[in-house]
Amino acid sequence: MNSINEHQRKKILILLFFGVLMGALDIAIVGPALPVIQHSFAIDDRMISWVVAAYILFNLVGTPLMAKLADILGHRTIYIADILIFAMGSLIVAISPTFWLVLLGRAVQGFGASGIFPVAAAVIGDTFPPNKRGSALGMIGAVFGIAFLIGPVLGGMILKFLSWHWLFLINFPIAIIIVYFALRLLPNERPGLQHPFDFKGLLITSAILAAFTIGINQLDPQNLSPNTVIVSLFSPKVWPFLFTAMVLLPILWLIEKRAEDPIVQVALFQSRQIKLVAIIALGAGFGEATLVFVPVLLVLAFGVSAHTASFMLLPAVIAMAIGSPLAGQMLDRKGSRLVIIIGSGLLAMGMLIIGLIPLTIATFYLAAVLVGFGLSSLLGSPLRYIMLNEAPHHYRTAAQALIRLFTGTGQLLGSAFVGAIAASLGGSVKGFTSAYLAVGGIALLVTLLSLGLKSQRSEQATVQVHETSA
Repeated sequence: MNSINEHQRKKILILLFFGVLMGALDIAIVGPALPVIQHSFAIDDRMISWVVAAYILFNLVGTPLMAKLADILGHRTIYIADILIFAMGSLIVAISPTFWLVLLGRAVQGFGASGIFPVAAAVIGDTFPPNKRGSALGMIGAVFGIAFLIGPVLGGMILKFLSWHWLFLINFPIAIIIVYFALRLLPNERPGLQHPFDFKGLLITSAILAAFTIGINQLDPQNLSPNTVIVSLFSPKVWPFLFTAMVLLPILWLIEKRAEDPIVQVALFQSRQIKLVAIIALGAGFGEATLVFVPVLLVLAFGVSAHTASFMLLPAVIAMAIGSPLAGQMLDRKGSRLVIIIGSGLLAMGMLIIGLIPLTIATFYLAAVLVGFGLSSLLGSPLRYIMLNEAPHHYRTAAQALIRLFTGTGQLLGSAFVGAIAASLGGSVKGFTSAYLAVGGIALLVTLLSLGLKSQRSEQATVQVHETSA
């Protein structure tokens, strides 16, 4: 770390920023293209949802694998491999003659993107001193707000002048440029773990994530009502997958405790701080997933078009883009505990305003800004900052991967939760506001849990111990 000067660190940060942006932008940019892709291949609503679900599933499955490989083979090696895999998936989607190849390409994209953010965070831990990591992570965390800000606009422009295929073709030349500079700039930090690879752990982890994702995705919120929620959960299309995930979870824990070098580092959970981070990440993903339903609520509440409703989300997205670097700067001065408490508190306030106060344009925009700033503090740098401090040097990437696993699980649960509550109350404004009221309650619990995090002084002591041992 000492051999890298400030100028080199800035170049590395810019490179990591654009790599993460490419992966994040692909999530946001595909939204406007879904109706076009659906029409192009003449498929139903259930099938088109797999364009998103396939990406999320393989992103979650690939996260622990890529993190482990990065800790074995080196961060630069896996970062470049992930970028190239992502580019290959983009090319498959763009040239696909059938919908099944589109899904294959999306799966490859998700698999490639799975390691980009965890490896980027680990590289920051390797190259930036402790007192500058917060700001660097904040810049990387701002990528997601920026992606959701420019993604729909960029997607709409490309669709207006070109075909939907160019949404994915554009990734290929960008990926080549990123790889070129990665070879020149990134240090190939290699912790050098040489234990046997944990194939059993990888297989069971993949099975759990796949079963959970498929089960959740098979729920049909449109047909849920107070009398059919249990029936829907016990549908043959749902319960076998959720049951499989529940049965495999304790088996995974036992296998990983015995493995020499587990794919999921259960030893990390000996830290009380990491346990809290995992639960907070779950809540953050839960809150993030609720944004998907906001345009539907706005259409019902104000009678605006779907296009206008999407643009009404801009205050939340701008708040996320502004809030992430601000949260990163606060981390270096005030520590993660205060930032996370403020963030989860703002998220709770925003959700409770939607759930408790009669919805007007003014109250919605106020809530949107609060939610945006809240999510920027939870989804960006603070949780990753704690992981860099708490995890041993040789497990930094694996620790970053845990955040993605819990955030992704929260996203899946949050989407199903809000859709189920809203549909059970007739899909009305009251249904959605009731759902957001419940999410506000969950955010309050997250705020209370955040009180158990370490203070800044304790964090600095932990960093010094780990830096010395490394």
